[in-house]
Amino acid sequence: MEQCKITNMYNLEETIAKELFDGITYPWEVLPKIGDFIKRMGPTLDSNIYEQRGEFIWIAKSVKIYDTATITGPLIIDEDTEVRPGAFIRGNAIVGKNCVVGNSTELKNVVLFNNVQVPHYNYVGDSILGYKSHMGAGSITSNVKSDKTLVVVKDGTVEIKTGLKKFGAMLGNEVEVGCNSVLNPGTVVCPRSNIYPVSCVRGVVPADRIYKDKDNIVKKI
Repeated sequence: MEQCKITNMYNLEETIAKELFDGITYPWEVLPKIGDFIKRMGPTLDSNIYEQRGEFIWIAKSVKIYDTATITGPLIIDEDTEVRPGAFIRGNAIVGKNCVVGNSTELKNVVLFNNVQVPHYNYVGDSILGYKSHMGAGSITSNVKSDKTLVVVKDGTVEIKTGLKKFGAMLGNEVEVGCNSVLNPGTVVCPRSNIYPVSCVRGVVPADRIYKDKDNIVKKI
């Protein structure tokens, strides 16, 4: 599971939440900590750059939020991000710089690193999206197993029990997820990999791969 470690998945210089990952090995370990981290960090933010817009809600002054978007805290949105019409951010969310949260996109208990795009009809719950990752229109993270059992991360015959009932997907830096794909609970897509449109993904996808289907994962040339 070396490839799933934070040090191999993310550039921590590309998130305002760098300290959230201190002393942690795997990215999913931060999921239960996001809300409390926001409550601690929010009051320390520079008031020349950020403003508080509600209980436990801090938003950079350069952020564009359309009137029909709905936001609830705890929440931090970093500079120059756009939250488009009909978006729903429902708490425990850290959204980085230069991100796009698109129409009818829903976020819940997430960290989006800088330059992430979830621009059209996406559901992202209990997930971490790395620098410059992008989810195509209609792609979602499924964050609860159908039998409601705890999520296990599986990489071939190796398994890690997370102890989490809700766990969507971990996307590394520069991951591309094709339109209308489903990332099943416990999915980890390592950096620079691409997921074909209309895919149903589970387990660990190694770095620098193209996921065509579960039996056809090829190395990028």
